[in-house]
Order: sequence, then C-alpha cells, then structure tokens
Amino acid sequence: MEKNEAKPAGRRPTLEDVAAHAGVSRALVSIVMRGVPGASTQTRERVLEAAAELGYRPDTRARLLASDNSRQLGVVFSMAGRFHAELLDGLYVAADKAGYELILSAQTPSRDERTAVETLLDFRCEAVILLGPGLKGVPVLAGRLPVTVIGWRVSDPSVDVVRTSDDVGMRYAVDHLVGLGHRDIAHVHGGPGPVATARRRAYRAAMRRHGLDRNIRVIRGGDSHDDGVRATPLLLDGPNLPTAVIGYNDDVAAGLLESLARAGIRVPQDMSIVGWDDNALARLPHLNLTTVRQDSVEMTRLAVERSVGRLRGEPVTEREIVLPPELVVRGSTAAP
Repeated sequence: MEKNEAKPAGRRPTLEDVAAHAGVSRALVSIVMRGVPGASTQTRERVLEAAAELGYRPDTRARLLASDNSRQLGVVFSMAGRFHAELLDGLYVAADKAGYELILSAQTPSRDERTAVETLLDFRCEAVILLGPGLKGVPVLAGRLPVTVIGWRVSDPSVDVVRTSDDVGMRYAVDHLVGLGHRDIAHVHGGPGPVATARRRAYRAAMRRHGLDRNIRVIRGGDSHDDGVRATPLLLDGPNLPTAVIGYNDDVAAGLLESLARAGIRVPQDMSIVGWDDNALARLPHLNLTTVRQDSVEMTRLAVERSVGRLRGEPVTEREIVLPPELVVRGSTAAP
C-alpha cells in the first residue's frame, strides 16, 4: 500500500495520522509506539519512519495519568539565586535515571508557595520535592504524599530533608577569615526564610566562638545579585568599615563585589568577600569568589532517591541527611 502523503496542518499529529501516513491500522501504530510484541520488524520501521516524518510524539502524560502510577515527581521552586537552577538541573538528571518525570511549579512574587504546592496535587504527582525557601507548603503536603525538602531543617517527622550543614559552612567561612587576621567580619543575610535564618544564627555562633561578639554585624540583604548591590551602601554606612563580609549566597557576594569596586573599595585588598554555594558565578575569572561549596549533584540525587524509596516502601533509618560543605578558597579573600 502506498503511503498517504497528506500531513496534518496546524495541529499536533495523532495516531490516526501516523496510521494513514504509514498505510496501517491505528491499532498497529499503537503496538509499535508502546513497544509491545505484535508487529513485524519491517512494519515497526515503517511506522517509526512515518511518525518521524510527521513529527509525532506520544502523549506520555496522558498515558501515565491513565495508569495507577503517574511516575511524576513534583518540584516547588523559587529562583533564589543561580544555585536553584543548578539544583533543578540535578533533579532532572536524577529523576530521568530513576524513570520519573518532573513537574515544576514556581513560587514567584505574585504566586505564593501554597498555590504552587496545590498545583502539583492537581497533577497527581506521586511525591513532591521542595526547593522554595518558605514553609507554608509543608503542612499542605505532609502526610498526604512523600515530601522531601532540599536545603533546610523541618521538624515534621513525616518530611524528609536533604541539606548541607549551615553551621559547619559558616564556621569554615569565619575560621578562614579569622585565620587571615580579620576581626571586623559582617554578614549580609538572605531575608526571613529558614535557610537565611540558619546561616544568620550560625554566623553569630561562629563569631562568638572566636570571642568576636562585639564585632557581629548583620546587614539586611536577600538572595539575588541586586540584593547584594542594595546592601553595599548599608555596609559602607558607619564609622567602622568591616574588613570582610560573608554573603548569603554567591549572587549576593557578586553584587557586593561589583558595587564595592564602583565605590573604590578593592577586593580583597580593602575588603575580603566570601560567598556561598560555589555556583557557576563564583567560578567566573573576574569574580573568583572564595565560597562555601554545596554539592548540588549529590543533594538532588539523594532527594530523588529518598522520594522514590518512600514510594517503594523502603525502610528509612535517617529522616534527615546532612552533607558536609567545603570551603573553596579563591582570590576574593586575603589578609586585611
């Protein structure tokens, strides 16, 4: 039978279109697309060739939703710095290896965390991973399906956690600066969220550990490059200019470094800067940031592994997985 050369215009190709193009039945096309026995090698190649010519793609989501298991992991995220983009990339890689799809739901200034979470419930996700910096999504999800949080402590016993130790990371940063001879060390915090709160508390504890209680100075900040820029005048305002500053993350540290340069403050000669995360920004040659490294690949691998393990009913010995950070020393820190 000759191929029917007519192609659908202005709409997505269907099984019927592929069948007509290949000159076979719709049922045979379905067999080929599902990869089950029932079609000869010649027919299978013919159908796949027709599908490629038409640009046909199977509706995977519809097939999954029709089954008992959607094989979908939901992710609530906010663009809190470039590190979140790296976490999302890691989650895609880990989920693909586990045979799952990701459904993303963003938290934005006009879309709160609760709305982002409820959207994932509508999509029938089997488990949810939270990257957003808030806590409102936890009570909505806890107990309804497996929940894994990446980045911060959660007290709810039904929620799994994968995070890096903020206490250890901040201690590394302060110890490094004190070891260089710094005493006036400030911290530009990340706002009211749980991660920022943990790092702020860890900064104070690390300073007290060195007997620097009177040198503690916390500057209002946020999680973006612009927040670092806006924090710079606050940092420079006052009788005593700090000789070192620890940013909430690499984005904030980059904003500080660039705006300090415009103000005539040299880094690291006049002021040392430490970031957090070790994202791609920190490794740029013109920034060359000393930073507290978090392993985004390992964090996301463990989060997906824990989510899938919960779905399979595997036993969990530790609800919270705390990874050690690493201090990466580059050119943005030096002796005062």
